[in-house]
Amino acid sequence: MAPITPLKNYDYLVIGGGSGGVASARRAAKYGAKVLLIESKFEKLGGTCVNVGCVPKKVMWYVADNAHRKHQLKSYGLSETEQEVKYGDFNWGLLKSKRDAYVKRLNGIYANNLNREGVEYLYGHAKFINSQGDVEVTLTGDQEIGFLEKGKKYEKNEKLIFSAKNILIATGGTAIVPPSIEGSELGVTSDGFFELETQPKSVAIVGAGYIGVEFSGVFQSLGTETHFIIRGETVLRSFDDLIQTTITDYYTDKLGVNIHKNSGGVSKVEATSDGKKKVYLGNGKVLEVDELIWTVGRKSLIDIGLEHVGVKLNDKKQIIADEYQQTAHPKIFSLGDVVGKVELTPVAIAAGRKLSNRLFGGEIYIKDKLDYENIPSVIFSHPEAGSIGLSTKEAKAKYGEENIKIYNSKFTSMYYAMMDSDELKSPTAYRIIVQGPEEKVVGLHIVGDASSEILQGFGVAIKMGATKKDFDSCVAIHPTSAEELVTMT
Repeated sequence: MAPITPLKNYDYLVIGGGSGGVASARRAAKYGAKVLLIESKFEKLGGTCVNVGCVPKKVMWYVADNAHRKHQLKSYGLSETEQEVKYGDFNWGLLKSKRDAYVKRLNGIYANNLNREGVEYLYGHAKFINSQGDVEVTLTGDQEIGFLEKGKKYEKNEKLIFSAKNILIATGGTAIVPPSIEGSELGVTSDGFFELETQPKSVAIVGAGYIGVEFSGVFQSLGTETHFIIRGETVLRSFDDLIQTTITDYYTDKLGVNIHKNSGGVSKVEATSDGKKKVYLGNGKVLEVDELIWTVGRKSLIDIGLEHVGVKLNDKKQIIADEYQQTAHPKIFSLGDVVGKVELTPVAIAAGRKLSNRLFGGEIYIKDKLDYENIPSVIFSHPEAGSIGLSTKEAKAKYGEENIKIYNSKFTSMYYAMMDSDELKSPTAYRIIVQGPEEKVVGLHIVGDASSEILQGFGVAIKMGATKKDFDSCVAIHPTSAEELVTMT
């Protein structure tokens, strides 16, 4: 085999133009490193979050939230009639075009930020081709690559080879369609949700995790007949039971989502003559819907020639990286969804920046790494829910039931005092879990309006090691829901 001569050698080569990869690349470039970033999706920098994840999802959450607010206008004397949003009231196509334009603008902002920091980038599928870690890139679109040759147009599928002293794998993950279910290809994943041109009149969503909860909340709020298929009794089973039961009960009793509990999963899917999907459940029920959406998990994107560089995978086919993001190869690092530790955009960004600090920032950062404990997360359900630290079950297992104390509060926010019907009222439920005689806060779980905004501030306190006494020493802001967290007894 003829020797390989890379076109250029870099200090840092980043595979994956999602939030983690971009953040790490920009931070490295700020330290003066020569950086190349490779993104496989043509002209779609930003990864899952920007293109088919948290950003467009939050836009849809805002739409659904506004639908609830519209329904509440009469109670506040702002409308003479009930304005409940029904199927057909919402202009799905208009909002989709505006949402897509917003995402495209963000793609451009990401590109501009890379240019401003001096990061070189291109669009192509990267693959390791030898044990030295040389990377072959197959271009995924026609493009000019000015840092190679100004004015030249490189063609799609053209192959280019690069090398680097340090390489980051931040390829992310992709949603799963269960391969073992007959007819599963008739459904779409979360990616397909954002491609829908029109609002379905009926939908079945499979999977009890946060994506399924968020999508079912959006569809039901906008008037779509929504079937939510779960295997157990509650949704969000990886969260504290306070969150599980509060959201499950509200979705079932007030929001109107048809939650199919103990469904036995989906056994088969068939297409009907009129273009619908017939969904067969393990418990014998059969649903007929316009759209079927799988939210049953994600898998890491690892088809990048890892066998050539000896990077190891765990039993979930995720890249194994240590606390410093180091893989089994001495010059290859990995972070974000592809390692599967905590699959959140801010986690990947923080890990990426700390890695670049350590690699290029000098002795002061030689031990810099991300602390994966006490990372706050939020579900954009209706109402929102948020969590940081240990669940009740985890705290009991770690410290013993006799060594923890749980503070609970459940109430209705003052906002709903004016509602004409209980059906328009949304619950608020808070839980503080403390440990030991000093009552250190080891878990906080909240459900209610503005939970995402509330949790960000309390997350700082818990990360700093706050105790219940610290919470209590803060004077409450009145009248707010959050004041309950500093007055709970």
